[in-house]
Amino acid sequence: MSTWSGVKQAIKKATGRPSPRLLTVQKAWYITPNMIRVTFSGPELEGFPQGREGGNCKLMFPDDRESMDSFAARLSSGPAPVRRTYTVRNFRADVLELDIDFVAHGDNGPASSWAINAEPGHFLGFAGPSAPKVTRFDADWYLLAADPSAIPVVAATLEAMPRDAKGVAVFEVPSEEDRQTINAPEGIAMHWLVNSNPDSSSTLQEPFIRNLSWPEGRVQTCIAGESGVVRGLRAFLFQEKKLHKEDVYLSGYWKIGLIEDEHQKLKRAGG
Repeated sequence: MSTWSGVKQAIKKATGRPSPRLLTVQKAWYITPNMIRVTFSGPELEGFPQGREGGNCKLMFPDDRESMDSFAARLSSGPAPVRRTYTVRNFRADVLELDIDFVAHGDNGPASSWAINAEPGHFLGFAGPSAPKVTRFDADWYLLAADPSAIPVVAATLEAMPRDAKGVAVFEVPSEEDRQTINAPEGIAMHWLVNSNPDSSSTLQEPFIRNLSWPEGRVQTCIAGESGVVRGLRAFLFQEKKLHKEDVYLSGYWKIGLIEDEHQKLKRAGG
C-alpha cells in the first residue's frame, strides 16, 4: 500500500469523511496577464462529480520543497497545511482533467505564490467541491458581477445558463488585457471595467450597476468579489430593488487588508 493510500484510509476512519484528493499539476499558464490557469490530471480525479463548475473547493498547499509523502502525512496527522477557498472552473471527465484559476498577485499570498511557480508534477490537496452557486435559471433577466477573484464563478454560471437568457454581466479587471472569452448567452451584455489599482476600494461596479436600465419582471443575480463592493450592492438590491432572497447569490470573497482566515472570522462574527 502506498503512503497516500494509507493516509486516505486513516483520514476516512478517523473522520468518517472522504479524504482530500492529492492532485498533481499537468500544466499551468497565464490565460491573461493577471490570471493563471492550473490544470490537474491523474487517477486521483476518478469519481470526481460532474456538473460542479462554479462550486467551491478547498485547496491545501505544501510548504516550499516539501515532498509528496511528507505532505500526505500532514494531511492525516498535522500540522494542517494552509487552506484557501477556490472555484472549480472546468472538469473534463473523459480525460480526468480539472482546471482551477488563480489571480496572480505576486508572492503576497500562499495560493498566488504556489500558482506562479506551479510546474508539471507539483501537487496540492483538494477537498470538495460544493454544488454550483446558481442552479436555477428561470428569471426574466440576470445580473452578474465579479472582480478577478470571482470571475470563475460568474463565468461558470454564464456558461451553464440557457442560451436564450437575457441580462448584464459586469467584470472588474486590472487591465484591458485581462478580458476573458466566456461562452455566455448572446442576450447577456458583457461589460469590462478597468480598475488599475485593485488593492484600493473600487468605485466602478456599484455606480455602473445603479445606472443600468432596470427591467420588468423577475431578476436573479450572481455577484461576488470584494466585501465593500458587495455590501453596497446588497443594500441596493434588497432595500431599493426589493429582490427576493431566493433570487440573489451575493458573496464577499475577500476584504481589502485581510487574509482569508481573518476575513472568514469577520464574516462569522457578522462583520
